[in-house]
Amino acid sequence: MDAKNVFITGAAGFIGGWAVREFVEQGWGVSALVHRTIAHELEMLAQKGVVTILRGDVSDLASLESAVTSTKEKSPTLDAIVHCAGRASDVGPSREFRRTDLESVQHLVNLTRRHNIGRLIFVSTTDVYGLRDFHGEREEDLPLCPSFNHPYPTYKIAAEQWIRENLPPERFAIVRPGAVWGVGDPTLTPRIVQFLRRWPWIIHFGKWRGRNRWPHAHVRNVAAALFLAATLPDAAGQAITVVDNERTSLDEFYRIIAAIFLPGKKWRSITLPLWAGKIFGRIVSGISNTLHLDHPFADPTFYALHHVGSDLDFCNERFQRLLARGGRRPVTREDAIAELRAAADRAA
Repeated sequence: MDAKNVFITGAAGFIGGWAVREFVEQGWGVSALVHRTIAHELEMLAQKGVVTILRGDVSDLASLESAVTSTKEKSPTLDAIVHCAGRASDVGPSREFRRTDLESVQHLVNLTRRHNIGRLIFVSTTDVYGLRDFHGEREEDLPLCPSFNHPYPTYKIAAEQWIRENLPPERFAIVRPGAVWGVGDPTLTPRIVQFLRRWPWIIHFGKWRGRNRWPHAHVRNVAAALFLAATLPDAAGQAITVVDNERTSLDEFYRIIAAIFLPGKKWRSITLPLWAGKIFGRIVSGISNTLHLDHPFADPTFYALHHVGSDLDFCNERFQRLLARGGRRPVTREDAIAELRAAADRAA
């Protein structure tokens, strides 16, 4: 049987890097598209000959065309594109979100059709459901709902709609991860650690007092979902919510991170009124956007405040069914904590 081949965008990023490892472990040939920096592990895989590194810009059609053409010259059959590249931030210019989160998808849809590529897998987000309280709803019961006209969910929704309108169901699948964490996380975990170092308390806002679910998705669960979405017939045309099985509250997650990265310190939780957080959040968001920052200079932003102040309790039935069909077990919270602690010990 001929080897399968995949083209992965954003391969130097957190999710993209783990997606590369997943497909390599499953015996696939991987073409890894990077924009600027290349992770050491990706270079090592390239030296072993199991990954081909390509440079390009996902928002530039000519650049993508060149990378895909180069891939097909080496292997005429391209079984999947896994689109991990994108802009995920709670601040930044709308035009940058449009460029990376929508226009890149439009280009890849066109390339999927033109080059007869098997299936396009798009990494979206659970933010497309909106930021409000949920009660374990299934994907089919969750309409797409942009929040506060923020460009991140707005353009992710537009990208999903573009895919559905321009590809038949058997040619795509959409993976919607929650807050992705795990070894190598460059954003969520460092942001929490930085916040805790600045404050003597774990601070919550609003009625939930930190008891609300934060919809975490371990990065290896996300990578598994991407592989299964690319390979299983059941995934065709589906949008798959990827969150960990355990219902971890916001306060619990803060304490997990604190215990690993700031051990020995006792933490007390306090709750501030939501209105106070909104004032501070608007100031942080306004200054960050005015200065065209890629990441906010402080926390919480206005958008992040609604993340941590909502009970984001989604069902992950489709993901569980895919795991069962693929004979896979999910990474548990216990597994994830052990991995993160071991990585922190190695870095110390």
